[in-house]
Amino acid sequence: MTPTLVRQRLPRAGRAPRVDPCARARDWSEIQERMLVPLYEAVYERLEVGPGSRLLGLGCGSGLALLMAASRGAAVTGVEASAPERLALARQRLLPAGGDARARSGTRLVDTLADAREARSPVFTVVTAFEPIGCLAGDAEGLAGLLASATPLAGRGAPVVLAGWGPPERCATSSVLRVATKLADPLRGAGSWRQALRDDLEEVAQRAGLRIDGSGRVACPFGYADVDSAVRGLKSTGLFDAAITATDQAQVDKELAEALHPHQRRDGTVWMPNVFRYLIARVP
Repeated sequence: MTPTLVRQRLPRAGRAPRVDPCARARDWSEIQERMLVPLYEAVYERLEVGPGSRLLGLGCGSGLALLMAASRGAAVTGVEASAPERLALARQRLLPAGGDARARSGTRLVDTLADAREARSPVFTVVTAFEPIGCLAGDAEGLAGLLASATPLAGRGAPVVLAGWGPPERCATSSVLRVATKLADPLRGAGSWRQALRDDLEEVAQRAGLRIDGSGRVACPFGYADVDSAVRGLKSTGLFDAAITATDQAQVDKELAEALHPHQRRDGTVWMPNVFRYLIARVP
């Protein structure tokens, strides 16, 4: 949901979206990032991530998945090249000033893959790319190349984990995401919603030269305290950047709130069941 819930990509044409990147990163960290906790837990449990694991998180965002791995005893390295504001929050979360130096000794957070490997350090035993793909046109662009560049840092046979949206009929949020396409119609093709395909993850893994070795599905419901929190959380994913560029914040907020209305419960909370898929591939 990286990470995050898709890779943040600006439209290829037109103005940059009128957003506050620091506020956007806070909304991701405080509201949206936690929606993918069941995915992180399922992967770590299946791969037995714990003491002795050296995990490389690509697109680590504000670091929640890394924090969960570190709490299991893993040494973690996070790379976040596209969202420096999220990386700053990850540093606050995983490398707090005055924290226990021993607890922090196995944690590194960097903004380039070239800085991910320490000299003479052991190879990584797990690589993750948790930002789900499969609901935005072009959201996997460049991912295969990134994985191909990262896998030399991992040992032979090390698992590489990719994540993606499940079938639209099992993702209630799909109906809300269509708002982004409707509002960004002048920029259609640059960030427009599309239906997730069955082999999205497999195609990326194969292009990266990885050997496919299993998959799974995880329920990741999106739950919010109210509509305002849901609007802020969903916008923090970057899915609505093209819509904001084509219209404005107020229009996007209004249409998002209307689309969320069917998912609002009597107590004012918003609840949308979703299913996400993960793929485990291996370094050849």
